[in-house]
Amino acid sequence: MKILGIDPGYERLGVAIVEKEPSSKEQLIHSGCVQTSAQLPFPERLELIGNAVELLIKTYKPNALAIEKLYFVNNQKTAMSVAQVIGAIIYIAKSNGLEIFEYTPLQIKSACAGNGRADKKQMMAMIPLLVKIEKNIKHDDEYDAIAAALTHLAHRHL
Repeated sequence: MKILGIDPGYERLGVAIVEKEPSSKEQLIHSGCVQTSAQLPFPERLELIGNAVELLIKTYKPNALAIEKLYFVNNQKTAMSVAQVIGAIIYIAKSNGLEIFEYTPLQIKSACAGNGRADKKQMMAMIPLLVKIEKNIKHDDEYDAIAAALTHLAHRHL
């Protein structure tokens, strides 16, 4: 089973493809960040994100989308824009036949670090213990996307 993990954002969107076969360890197939420029109007940024997600789906053919649920954001304008990104991604994933699963930050931290109150440093230390990462990861958004995919696999006991 292949899972597309997403850490939603519009400046930087974390993406990961994690695969798990029966009786084997999870394998990171792809991870990265989709970045958009603040100089672009929001609809263009949304289009770039949507195109990138659709390309990932067509390239890697995941079975499901695991996305971090928007939980709490101090800035309402940011929250609204991230919610629009989430809606667009869910639409694209559903249009491409993927099952959709949303996980709260608490669920993701519990699944990956064993503690729902784990901080970023703890999460970034735990992820490489759960899945082999063969590259240098620059942004925590990428770790968060990997964590979302791993959470789905843990919740589904795959």
